[in-house]
Amino acid sequence: MRILRVAPWIYPDTKGGGGYHVHAMSRDQAAMGHDVTVLTTREDESLPRVEETHGYTILRVSSGVTLLGNDVSPAVARYLWHADREDFDVIHAHSHCYFVTNLAALKRRLGSIPLAITNHGLYSQNAPERLFSLYLQTLGRWTFNQADVVFCYTDVDKQRVRDLGVSTRIKVVSNGIDTERFTPEGPESDLIDAEGPVVLFVGRFAEGKRPWLAVEAFAQVLSEYPDAELYLCGDGALRGDLEAQVAELGIGEAVTFLGHVPYDEMPKVYRSGNVLVLPSRAEGVPRTVLEAMASGLEIVMSDLDQVSSVLRPRDQLVETADPKSYRTALRSALEERTGGTHEVSGHRWIETVERTTVALTSISES
Repeated sequence: MRILRVAPWIYPDTKGGGGYHVHAMSRDQAAMGHDVTVLTTREDESLPRVEETHGYTILRVSSGVTLLGNDVSPAVARYLWHADREDFDVIHAHSHCYFVTNLAALKRRLGSIPLAITNHGLYSQNAPERLFSLYLQTLGRWTFNQADVVFCYTDVDKQRVRDLGVSTRIKVVSNGIDTERFTPEGPESDLIDAEGPVVLFVGRFAEGKRPWLAVEAFAQVLSEYPDAELYLCGDGALRGDLEAQVAELGIGEAVTFLGHVPYDEMPKVYRSGNVLVLPSRAEGVPRTVLEAMASGLEIVMSDLDQVSSVLRPRDQLVETADPKSYRTALRSALEERTGGTHEVSGHRWIETVERTTVALTSISES
């Protein structure tokens, strides 16, 4: 099968769960014998335009104009315009939140190549919520409805997409992780040097992730856990604001900014921690949460319907964006920190790849 994967990001060009998902899916489908090309944009002109890596091809084109973290790329439009069934059997686009997927939907509307779209999370982490709600009711819904199949991670997200008025076939394929790599057993990370409990934030420093809530809640529990430390893994536009917040709160000695951590280092980082805190206002099913649970960490996160079903009873869900609520939840998690593992049944990466590939094969042959 000849797969054209259309994505706004690819690991390691862009760090994060979505980019790694695209890379790992392409790598493993190539290992299965499929011909995979990833069409994406590039901001760093030093990156090669065409690259063969891990058995698949990356085609990087000009990003054009960037609005709210979204590349509006004429080069993607030109490439898709000229692609046809002689080139590809199926197009697999990632995240309806991005212009590249809108273009893939337009290509399906005007052409004959079947289209699949993976919903990595219904709401954007970058755009204002009101604006994006309007988008979902208009162009977002239209984009979903051009696809031959839409992949959702959970039944809850499937229903949320249906509630938008989307009539396309929806297939629930759980997000997966490498359960052989993410375990409590194994070496810890040299990046983390702490004698007391370790709280981790793993993700982009973006508005939708609300990392400032993690910082403020952590500051409020230091009086009870003075030897606790917060490690922030990631980077983004809010880094300067977060560094200023840490300085204003006077907790600089207890907070470490690790920046982007290589994915191969993350199993060690999780093993070095006790609690993962994720105060996002919107998510799909974050692989960071699955990886942290498989590594034995406690979870403190916002109460999101599509995620709560995969958590353990002892994990802490916070219903409001109130720092005091996160402080209470974080305190409980630090008291708990029993360690051990959590069987993330139904979230094995190999199953994600296999089920996705079967569905792509089905629409490519229809």
